[in-house]
Parts: sequence; C-alpha cells; structure tokens
Amino acid sequence: MEIYQEILNSKTQNKKLLAILLDPDKLDLSSIETLISKINQSPATHIFVGGSSFNGNHLDEIIITLKSKIKLPILLFPGNPSQISAEANGILFLMLLSGRNPDYLVEHQINAVPILEKTNLEIISTGYILIESGAETAVERVSKTKPLSKNNAEYIAQTAKAGELIGNKIIYLEAGSGAQNAVPPEIIKTVSNRISVPLFVGGGIRSKKQIDEAFTAGADLVVIGTAFENDINFFQNKSQIPNPKSQIPNLNVPIPI
Repeated sequence: MEIYQEILNSKTQNKKLLAILLDPDKLDLSSIETLISKINQSPATHIFVGGSSFNGNHLDEIIITLKSKIKLPILLFPGNPSQISAEANGILFLMLLSGRNPDYLVEHQINAVPILEKTNLEIISTGYILIESGAETAVERVSKTKPLSKNNAEYIAQTAKAGELIGNKIIYLEAGSGAQNAVPPEIIKTVSNRISVPLFVGGGIRSKKQIDEAFTAGADLVVIGTAFENDINFFQNKSQIPNPKSQIPNLNVPIPI
C-alpha cells in the first residue's frame, strides 16, 4: 500500500500517527544500533529524515542502515535537493507556504526534479507552514523567511487552505527545530477545521501530554525530533507516560509499508 494512501486511511479511521524526525547531521553510525533499538520500542509509525543545513553526506548509508533494522516507512524531509536519497521510501515534497522566498516556494523543487526522476520515491506534495515559536529557528535562519504570527490563527488557516487548493496533499504546521513553544492547540484546531487533507504538526513538542494535546486539537500525525534526540528513552520515561485516555498509538510492532 502506498504511504500516502495509508495516511489517508488512518485519518478516515481516526488513527493517530507519530513520526520520529532524525537529523542526519546528528546521527553517529557507530552508535546507531542503540537508536534503532529505541525506535523499535517506541510507538512511532513513520521515520522522517532531514535537516535544515545537512549537506547530504552519507545519507544513503544512513537510510540503508535504518531500513535494514526498522520496518517503518522512511520519508525524506529535505531542506534542499542535496538531501534526496533513492534509498528512502518516499519524500515530503515541501513548499514553504509561510514564506515568500522563491527558492523555497519553487526553485529548490525545480532543481530537485532531475534527481527525483531517477528514483522510485513516493512523492507527497506538502505545504509547510512555519509558526512563531518564541525564538529564531534553524528553518527561519536557513530559509531567510519569517514565521507566521501565532496570534493570527485565521490567517494561518487561510494559508493552509490555500496550500490545499494549490494541490498540497498534506499540511505541515511547524514551530521549528528546538522551538521554545509548540504550535498552540487553538491554531491546530482552527487549521484542522478548515482543511480536508491530513494535518502534520511538529516542533517544540517535549512531552507526551503535548502530543496528546496536538492529537486532540486535530493533528493526524505528530512529529517528535529534538526531544527524542536529547533523550532516546523519551517513550520509556515513566514520568512522561500519559493518562489511560492517551491517544498516542500503541504500535510496538512496526506497521508494514
């Protein structure tokens, strides 16, 4: 089954999804076995690989190693065309809807075409919206764009709807890597009520409580990055265990691709 179709099916069935975002710049192949073990013990349903400034070195090797030990879909989350690997299962083909830098609206996408045409990657058009999070993030610095104000949920929802109308198959609300604050639940809810395509939410999420809040507000998939990088025992941390009504998927057995 195609990855996107599986995401759509989960949305229809109200099954919540969880992605672990791995920054290749911070991956050490010599100790990756421990990381893989923790991922396999986590409730993750997808693996995202990418970073704002990664230059693409050893990306194929990293993904081959991950695929050999993890039976989850691996999706590229690229900052630029150098971060494309034919070894992944798919790619979130990003359009930075919140910014007006033409490089991130269309130029990088055009430059990626000759590379993508040589792969069998499942290409998933994704509208990426950066939300103000309390500090300058790597996305803001690298893309040279400003995030949208968290005080204007209606404009954010308009932007998301525009992305859907353009043809984006996913809308991704992002506070940014290492953000001080996560995307507020009220913004997630406003956007979720405005669009019909799957909604991904990431950035600044540091607890299972925040994951639950994002799900309750309307996120179909939540992304954990920095919190897992800083503590690969994040999902085994008893102080983080949510209440029995938690919506985090209990998927210790990996789903098939």
